[in-house]
Amino acid sequence: MNIESLDFEKGEGLIPAIVQDAETFNVLMLGYMNKEAVEYTLQEGKVTFFSRSKGRLWTKGESSGHFLMLVNMKMDCDRDTLLVKANPVGPVCHTGSDTCFDEVNESLYFLHHLQGVIQNRKDNPSDESYTSKLFQRGINKVAQKVGEEAVELVIEAKDDNESLFLNEAADLMYHYLVLLTAKGYHLEDVIGVLKQRHK
Repeated sequence: MNIESLDFEKGEGLIPAIVQDAETFNVLMLGYMNKEAVEYTLQEGKVTFFSRSKGRLWTKGESSGHFLMLVNMKMDCDRDTLLVKANPVGPVCHTGSDTCFDEVNESLYFLHHLQGVIQNRKDNPSDESYTSKLFQRGINKVAQKVGEEAVELVIEAKDDNESLFLNEAADLMYHYLVLLTAKGYHLEDVIGVLKQRHK
């Protein structure tokens, strides 16, 4: 991003910066940046604003440790607003909420959380965990389970039992995520392929 092309004049030296979770796409907060804050953020990798109340640069999390780790930053079409994608370290809002708007896309968040649980079962096996046992049985067994669940979903699709159909769909999605993890991929990798095809 070319900082020099940003239009700081409209806001008397400040531009709004919308911060979005790079993984869940939840809008986390709104802050303001001057040129120095943009430069510092790009240089240090921690989202930094110009605090209008403090009258100085302020790195989010400088006192709490709940930093926003920069992933990327882009300007809008008018060059006077920034979209900052970041990975939050802990809650974002001073109230303890994950976002300053107290709004979370629960469905996307849960899938992201589930991927993390599955990855943890792979990295830290437990004899009590069905997921760990699947990984221990090898890629062929994991792939076989995906095939079995797909067939069961197709069978249920022919009937009108909503509960059975949705449960089989959930089983397939779970085992599909296990297979992706076993292969070293994430749902975001598949979404990236779909985005490319959509262009």
